[in-house]
Amino acid sequence: MSDVLILGIESSCDETAAAVVRNGREVLSNAINTQIEIHRQFGGVVPEVASRRHIQTIDGVIDKALSDANASFDDITAIAVTYGPGLVGALLVGVSTAKALAYALKKPLVPVHHIKGHIMANFIEHKELEPPFVCLVASGGHSHIVEVKSYTDIDILARTRDDAAGEAFDKIARVLGLGYPGGPLIDKLAKEGDKNAVHFPRVKMDGDSLDFSFSGVKTAVINYLHKLEQNGEGYNKADIAASFQDAVVDALCTHTIEAAKRTGNKTIALAGGVASNSALRAQMAERAADEGMRVLYPSPVLCTDNAAMIACAGFYGYLNGDRADMTLNAAATVKL
Repeated sequence: MSDVLILGIESSCDETAAAVVRNGREVLSNAINTQIEIHRQFGGVVPEVASRRHIQTIDGVIDKALSDANASFDDITAIAVTYGPGLVGALLVGVSTAKALAYALKKPLVPVHHIKGHIMANFIEHKELEPPFVCLVASGGHSHIVEVKSYTDIDILARTRDDAAGEAFDKIARVLGLGYPGGPLIDKLAKEGDKNAVHFPRVKMDGDSLDFSFSGVKTAVINYLHKLEQNGEGYNKADIAASFQDAVVDALCTHTIEAAKRTGNKTIALAGGVASNSALRAQMAERAADEGMRVLYPSPVLCTDNAAMIACAGFYGYLNGDRADMTLNAAATVKL
């Protein structure tokens, strides 16, 4: 089979990204224009601002991806694009651009689910990785445990019932006055604190459910801080950050390892922005080793929203015959 070059396009939140990937796993380019500094002043992503910024930058990002890959549109086999889930206005920019390119260039258009893209980042990082395995996808918008049975067959084993893990990190970082984005800031501060200073709750669902719930630990931290403030008592921010982070990481690790046990998988992969968290990586690896399991995760640049992962997912979708026509639309929520 001749080489398949996929142009991936990602615009689901506040990163405008394009990438060229050869045969699913070889990244020729991975261009990302981040909006973090723009949204930091608001303490979080403003959808309308994000959408307008995507419009301003997407053409230049695609040009850079092609240039970095030393490729032209003629070299591209197919175009893959994130169509959901995400901010619908932001998604529309990427979807509209991909549709226009596919139509003008007469190239196949491959729709990609954003969460599937995060999972696929592990195939780029670990060339030897093959299904099946269990994957924890944790980010600002998602907290899922899935079983990757094949490159196109993914079963959801658990998900959050309320807040995503990354969303909880952002909210507690805001309460502590750390800024945005909260995850990396809490991770950094927690290294200076005592994770055993305060015991915050871990939620376990009824029955055999491995679903997550992070609204309770978020509320517990906020109520704990409010009580101290009302009593005129001070507190150590690093201890709070470390204790909160430990509660979230403990839940993520416990549920994921149990999911691997139940499905008989010996490989656990991490994906999504929270997969960059140093405590999660360390604790998951330690606890998995005790069970005779291995843990894999992508480099930080592949944990954040990027188009290389979308191109990777697009490659396997292309081989599977997944195609979209000009009626493809953005979807704020869509089943995996």
